[in-house]
Amino acid sequence: MSGFNFDVITLFPKAFELINNLGVITRALDKNLIDVNLHDLREYGEGSYRQVDDKPYGGGAGMVLKPEPIYKAYESIRKSPNSKTLLMTPQGKVLKQKDLARWSTLDQIIIICGQYEGFDERIRCLADEEISIGDYVLSGGEIPAISIINGLTRLLPGTLGDPDSLVDESHNSSLLEYPQYTRPLTFKDMKVPDILVSGNHEEIKSWRRKKSFERTLERRSDLISNENYKKSPQSKRIIKENNQFMKFRIGNEYDIYPDW
Repeated sequence: MSGFNFDVITLFPKAFELINNLGVITRALDKNLIDVNLHDLREYGEGSYRQVDDKPYGGGAGMVLKPEPIYKAYESIRKSPNSKTLLMTPQGKVLKQKDLARWSTLDQIIIICGQYEGFDERIRCLADEEISIGDYVLSGGEIPAISIINGLTRLLPGTLGDPDSLVDESHNSSLLEYPQYTRPLTFKDMKVPDILVSGNHEEIKSWRRKKSFERTLERRSDLISNENYKKSPQSKRIIKENNQFMKFRIGNEYDIYPDW
């Protein structure tokens, strides 16, 4: 194996043609930083009709993916000792940035895409982790799989032209990214904040930290309420710097941290 390997078991391999036009992934493929190997589940189907699904025992609507074709596809994959198998299912743990960072230290990710009304329960035995990309249901696991390939590929060394661009992105420090501006200075009566054109890099840095914090409070306060975030040295510094703002916005919620 060379580079990082993605092996995807899917009933719809054509859905992954999209990745050939997704900038970051395309460059990573061209540089041989990643390999994306698609395993067409239909090729492992049973009988002359290549059957991959069947009616569920006990009755119910829809069809359920059979275990035999998925096990055959899975067993055909050459596996690295440093790999994990992910099962895409709406019942899985919701994907977080920290999951992508954790998987980026591996050599291989095997992704099993669920389909239809579900899959035989015994398929779960193959997975190290069950993953969802949100609290909603899609027709299959292909879009979630592409999301994982995209998000993880960006973290691999050599993929991005400027690796420092990853540092301040949303969710990397449990905060959403600060507002960004570019030319022109004024557009439709909306002006770039004076601080960003002041040339004072320390003040700009402080402004960006505050704006990240404010934006996170407004849009995703659940990220800040995470206990791990509250205890981190970075969060303590940011909360201390924004103490007045926080008391104004959310009352005395953080008064339990007087030493901050």
